[in-house]
Amino acid sequence: MTGTWPHVDLDPVRRLRVLAAGIPGAHVTERVLAAPLAQVWSVLADLEGGFGTVQPDMRHVRIVHRDGDRLRAVARSRFGMRARFDGVLRPGWCWLQSRFLLIGMAATSEPGGGTRVALPGGLRIPGQAALLPLGVRREARRALDRLAEQIRLG
Repeated sequence: MTGTWPHVDLDPVRRLRVLAAGIPGAHVTERVLAAPLAQVWSVLADLEGGFGTVQPDMRHVRIVHRDGDRLRAVARSRFGMRARFDGVLRPGWCWLQSRFLLIGMAATSEPGGGTRVALPGGLRIPGQAALLPLGVRREARRALDRLAEQIRLG
């Protein structure tokens, strides 16, 4: 075989779609918000502050370890359940996994203005490479509604 492997640059939202497509049961919800990427991402990337006000089922997120763009976080749901997440947080991109949950976020500037935001999610089944889409679409729509409202009031 001669030549080189093809190379494609994907923006964070496209990259998130690709990752989610490889996980059975994952669903990605997207919306374009009429705000610049920096403003939108400043809310989402603030895991210990802004993110908790956007994500309907998260009461509290605390980063317990950070090494560059890699982090470990502990989250508590509004129902009192706790989870430890490991993953990556960088500009426009977040992918955190726990034993049972997946938190992903991606954002990119839209041509002509605004920011496209994508949120996947689901409930992981231990021992299986699948997600149960229990309430994922509804929760993602609610999170995007809250984000849009927070940006609007900003």
